[in-house]
Amino acid sequence: MAEQYIISIDQSTQGTKALLFDERGSLIKRTDRSHEQIINEKGWVSHNPSEIYTNVIDVVAQLTEGIDKTKIIGAGISNQRETSLAWDKTTGEPLGNAIVWQCARAAEICERIEKLGEAENIRKKTGMNLSPYFPAAKISWILENVEGAKERADAGNICHGTIDSWLVYKLTKGQSYKTDYSNASRTQLFNIFDLKWDEEVCMLFGINAKNMAEVCDSDSNFGETDFEGVLPRSIPIHGVLGDSHGSLFGQGCLQPGMTKSTYGTGSSIMMNIGGTPVLSTHGVVTSLAWSIGGEVHYVLEGNLNYTGAVITWLKDDLKLIQSPGETETLAKEAVQGDSLYLVPAFSGLGAPYWDSHAAASILGMTRTTGKAEVVRAGVECIAYQITDIIRAMSEDAGVKVGELRVDGGPTRNTYLMQFQSDIADAVVQVPDSEELSGIGPAYAAGLALGIWDNTIFEKLNRVKYEPEMDGTLREEKYAGWKAAVKTVLTK
Repeated sequence: MAEQYIISIDQSTQGTKALLFDERGSLIKRTDRSHEQIINEKGWVSHNPSEIYTNVIDVVAQLTEGIDKTKIIGAGISNQRETSLAWDKTTGEPLGNAIVWQCARAAEICERIEKLGEAENIRKKTGMNLSPYFPAAKISWILENVEGAKERADAGNICHGTIDSWLVYKLTKGQSYKTDYSNASRTQLFNIFDLKWDEEVCMLFGINAKNMAEVCDSDSNFGETDFEGVLPRSIPIHGVLGDSHGSLFGQGCLQPGMTKSTYGTGSSIMMNIGGTPVLSTHGVVTSLAWSIGGEVHYVLEGNLNYTGAVITWLKDDLKLIQSPGETETLAKEAVQGDSLYLVPAFSGLGAPYWDSHAAASILGMTRTTGKAEVVRAGVECIAYQITDIIRAMSEDAGVKVGELRVDGGPTRNTYLMQFQSDIADAVVQVPDSEELSGIGPAYAAGLALGIWDNTIFEKLNRVKYEPEMDGTLREEKYAGWKAAVKTVLTK
């Protein structure tokens, strides 16, 4: 087999990775660079889109040092999904910073629309509960608050959307203004039944649907790039997926009922439900998994704002740990009977509660509560939140989740993985690679370009965790968690 390479860009909340895959689908090199987390006195979270684009070029330049660049035949992109921005259609200059998915600054816009009685109408069309989490309200906020944005929108001289569209636009020098079905379905502006931008919903948010990106199959050709001259010739961007959809695809969750959880700054839990959408009645949302080869798959999904970010909080703000790796040892050292719960509602609660005004809380402290117990509560709250969503999905889909495929840095924590298996009462499968968000679009691009087939999904080796906790204890612990959450809810 001739030597060939695929580049995958994984643009996430904390930074940007570039991954290099060979013709066998093996990951052979990775480079990465972090970007600034811009947080103001109001708690608004922003990113500099120009910094992100510059980092993309830099990590690709580092990635391709020392290899035959003429053998690189295609690229894929995965992205932090709901982070939203706008830019001038002519100059390509961003109109201020991007609003990060965690940021709830657009809550007032959602409250305004809710008062109009339109929340359920929006949910029935987009699969999404009305929330400032999604790009619809974020883009609306930009149009209302960023100088010159509304005037450009009225003149049709604006682009706005998610980070994938921004990167595709910049990488193709403005020739391609596109997004894929997975990212479009996360905007709360896309009709998941009609598979197009919903003009009525767009109007509710003050957005002209004609200014939205063209929606394409996830494995289509999104345009060509040489990464600002890093490569000797342009190559096709042949796969774009939201990061969580990318990990679902990379995990090989191709059949209905298969479920995965990505443990990142936040978490996305997804269940493939096949070609027919099911609207949730238990607090999760319905999205598109992807459209690949012209075939659409849907998912049930629940999103959490603070999972891995809880560990960052323990380290950077509370100074209880110096590195994430310490959490495993401390969790195992904690007093077994301590009843501490941490509810990490630092920016409200996402699925299945959808309460943007909920506040974080630590409950159940006793005289035995110390550093180790607080750290363990921080670790365990990740598993509890994911279990909330697994149970909700099981109710909606009518199936018990017996296996959970997981990925992300926190999966290296053996205490967390065993506790996740115990509290969810499911087998947890941890692959030998942490790069599932980037593997997905790489696989999509390689499949589209014909350099490998579906046997590529068999490459991952997995470590298995099985439930060990007594069933009565499991339900006692979970009931304690639900009681703790109830104390912080405002509605």
